[in-house]
Amino acid sequence: MTEKIHLTKYSHGAGCGCKISPKVLDEILKTNLAIPDNDKLIVGNHSKDDAAVYDIGNGMGLISTTDFFMPIVDDPFEFGRIAAANSISDVYAMGGKPLMAIAILGWPVEKLSADIARQVIEGGRSVCAEAGIPLAGGHSIDSPEPIFGLAVTGMIALKDLKKNDTAKEGDLLFLTKPLGVGVLSTAQKRGLLKEEHQAGMIKQLTTLNRIGEELGKISEINAMTDITGFGLLGHLIEMTEGSNTSAHIIYSKLPVQEGVREYIAQRVFPDATTRNWSSYGDKVKFEKGVNVMEAFTLLPDPQTNGGLLISIAPQAAEKLKDLFRTWGLHDHLEEIGSMIAPGEKRVFIQP
Repeated sequence: MTEKIHLTKYSHGAGCGCKISPKVLDEILKTNLAIPDNDKLIVGNHSKDDAAVYDIGNGMGLISTTDFFMPIVDDPFEFGRIAAANSISDVYAMGGKPLMAIAILGWPVEKLSADIARQVIEGGRSVCAEAGIPLAGGHSIDSPEPIFGLAVTGMIALKDLKKNDTAKEGDLLFLTKPLGVGVLSTAQKRGLLKEEHQAGMIKQLTTLNRIGEELGKISEINAMTDITGFGLLGHLIEMTEGSNTSAHIIYSKLPVQEGVREYIAQRVFPDATTRNWSSYGDKVKFEKGVNVMEAFTLLPDPQTNGGLLISIAPQAAEKLKDLFRTWGLHDHLEEIGSMIAPGEKRVFIQP
């Protein structure tokens, strides 16, 4: 009888919880080198966006992004699916259409068999097929821990390009997926995740953010990003800082995965949650009545293949809701907050 593999036992981190904290990343990216001007680079290192965008002429842009991480689930095939969906999400977050992907694989060949790696690649290939793109090649190395992800190329009509630093005061905020998969994946790694919560976690982690391509066509969407390793707060702060705004979040309206609050009450959460909060907690203010202990765990919770955070002019809210209904996002029709004038903090959390 073949022994069941538990991939998460071979990695010190999980999914987007592997990401380096925002504060440390800022330090790493500092440079004294002069960066030559390139008027064709529409989105690059000058902003903290989801992907790079290069103007190729005729009103079209090329999108380029990469993402990879260590196992967030034990099943190799599901790990491949999750990593692929997460990587492709950055193209959708720009409003773009993915074209092809290249695989990135790090594998501890003396600890885990080549057949297990094959299952990971097969999972990635299946999600690429779902997105309608080929897994066109890749590169692999022998590494101490299993790693998988994709480099993805996409296309965008520049008039439809969505960035994360162009939100406007008065915009309403919507989110397309519930929060809490970091908590659930940590519960799984500790052997605490209940069977009834497993399916919901896997469904969210493997669901492509394909609606992003359609969202790109809504001109009243002023900014968009996907929620990944820095948690809802981290990516919202990037949006506010880039747009020179603040935001208020209505805590009671946040969508949350089933079971998450149960695990939070047991103090189950990823180490990255604390690292995230340490990086940006001084930019957040909780209003009276918010369950701060719970919010501290939920709002910085690192998401893997999380939802799209949308900042849209209020007059187009019904247009957005109609699209949500078409895509089956009936649980996400309420705004979770709004963009406001810059204040003493970047994000204000109200009950």
